[in-house]
Amino acid sequence: MPSSELANWNLRGVQVSLTDEDCLFCKIVAGDIPAEIVSETEHTLAFRDLNPQAPLHVLVIPRVHAADIASLAETAPEAAVDLLAETRRVARAEGHESYRLVFNTGADAGQTVFHVHGHVLAGRSLAWPPG
Repeated sequence: MPSSELANWNLRGVQVSLTDEDCLFCKIVAGDIPAEIVSETEHTLAFRDLNPQAPLHVLVIPRVHAADIASLAETAPEAAVDLLAETRRVARAEGHESYRLVFNTGADAGQTVFHVHGHVLAGRSLAWPPG
């Protein structure tokens, strides 16, 4: 089902909707909260993180609201694929072939905004393991 036709649906027990009126990232997608947008696609929006952890730190989010990447993949796979592809385009557009992509899933993993978002990090040496 195309994201433009979604209102609110449940697939395999996962709730997804176009927007959540209390969600910070949904408000950014709607244009109600400003952000430094670096790219947009039909399914995604990418913007600079307000608290960068590397010289390049961009968040790539889907336009539809889903709590985490697994939920998005189950309910809107085309949006999940576009989100992943957009992370690479963002890194390359900023001059980076090497980058780290981070998805925090759940509070114990450090997720603070429960709208799926990939952190694209590059421009410095990134240690392993992270955290």
